[in-house]
Amino acid sequence: MNEIKDSLTANPKLNSMLVKVPAVTAFFWIIKVLSTTVGETFADYLNSTVGLGLGNTALVMTGILAVILVIQFATRRYIPAVYWLAIVAISTVGTLITDNLHDGLGWQNWQSALVFGVLLIVTFYVWWRQERTLSIKSINTFRREFFYWIAILATFSLGTAAGDILLDDLGVPLVFGTLIYAVAIALVALAWRMKFIGTILAFWLVYILTRPLGASLGDLLSLPADETGLGFGPTNTTLVFLGLIAALVAYLSISKRDVLKA
Repeated sequence: MNEIKDSLTANPKLNSMLVKVPAVTAFFWIIKVLSTTVGETFADYLNSTVGLGLGNTALVMTGILAVILVIQFATRRYIPAVYWLAIVAISTVGTLITDNLHDGLGWQNWQSALVFGVLLIVTFYVWWRQERTLSIKSINTFRREFFYWIAILATFSLGTAAGDILLDDLGVPLVFGTLIYAVAIALVALAWRMKFIGTILAFWLVYILTRPLGASLGDLLSLPADETGLGFGPTNTTLVFLGLIAALVAYLSISKRDVLKA
């Protein structure tokens, strides 16, 4: 086994493949926010409506995520259905990790945000030291894909904790919270357009911020009116958003509009 690993390291081309992630387009961000919303509402559905509880829900979703990631890593190219299924699952797991730390182990939200922020920085540091690139367009080897998914999981957990600080700890209403995240994303986009920050930094900042944006949107739609929501419920919200994701993924699978070339 070590001989095979050494061979792959010495000959990168043997371990390379087509780019395994989608191009960053408007479709990417729309599906990302929809997936994040589903991650929030689906976790609530399994935890409360089905009655699995946080611990059992986390175990079930972690198992599902593991299976999906095995399939994702086994593919040699970007397949929209597999990739976005992994994002929906990892969004749910990231939410559950933070919720379990808070509700089960008594962690404060700022502690979770700090831990996952450090994990994200360490991941980027090791990724850069190993690969000398953090470009999303370079996710065409097993090792780069591994770093990519670790970073993705960290952003979802970090975004969950950061969002809970604003909404739960500080008591900011859902509508205002959603607007705050949207404005923050717009400011990052403006800073990128004006070349104050680079593409990679802008991408990951927006990726983090879309997590609490999607979660806040999900809560706004699903929670009852007496909890400042619109009362659609987690089941209806999850089904509607999953339908939208499925429609967009089907379109992208046919059109190939989000396929990157190595």
